[in-house]
Amino acid sequence: MMKLSYHGHSIVKIETNGKTILIDPFINGNDTTDLDADSVKADVILLTHGHNDHVGDTVEIAKRNDALVVAPFELATYLGWQGVNTHPMHIGGAHEFDFGRVKLTQAFHGSAYTEEENQRIVYTGMPAGILLFAEGKTVYHAGDTALFSDMKILGERYDIDAAFLPIGDNFTMGPDDAALAAEWIGARKVIPVHYNTFPVIEQNPDSFVQALPGGAGVVMNPGDEMEL
Repeated sequence: MMKLSYHGHSIVKIETNGKTILIDPFINGNDTTDLDADSVKADVILLTHGHNDHVGDTVEIAKRNDALVVAPFELATYLGWQGVNTHPMHIGGAHEFDFGRVKLTQAFHGSAYTEEENQRIVYTGMPAGILLFAEGKTVYHAGDTALFSDMKILGERYDIDAAFLPIGDNFTMGPDDAALAAEWIGARKVIPVHYNTFPVIEQNPDSFVQALPGGAGVVMNPGDEMEL
């Protein structure tokens, strides 16, 4: 069975088809995570966009594990220049990998990596959400995004088993918009992410999931696992 686990902020781990996949591994500097960047294992890293709190420790983890990094084209190019093995994609595109099929969706946000040592911001293309199809299951990670009406199409077109939606507000959807997104998407399980890492995105995840119909909402604490 596919195993999902949540690890603070927007970090999701997926174990499927004998592979371990990390999404947005922001570990160092993230007080909400239970992971150790120096020991975490990954065969694949999927990135939604180029902000530092999503790229996180990707370069170090990928090099240590010889992991493949799948990311939007500009971000993949930037990471490739740092010696990382990458597979570039773009919104609307899909690709069949040995671990499953990945399709990038729209996300309404920004995407740039801040190089603090150079006091430079590097544009890293458009942000994305991620659809992963594996073992007959469909997982949606919305990335950082505002509410947008095409989420209705995702719900109409795909039978989504689990959806990870940001609820932090300020930088992304807040709980009210995320609840509407959950309604449109119609996933069997909806897990809130991207909250409580910083004071400006503090939210009550229990209140959010209680507002969702049919018991679909699930609060996952860092380290919690779910099987699909």
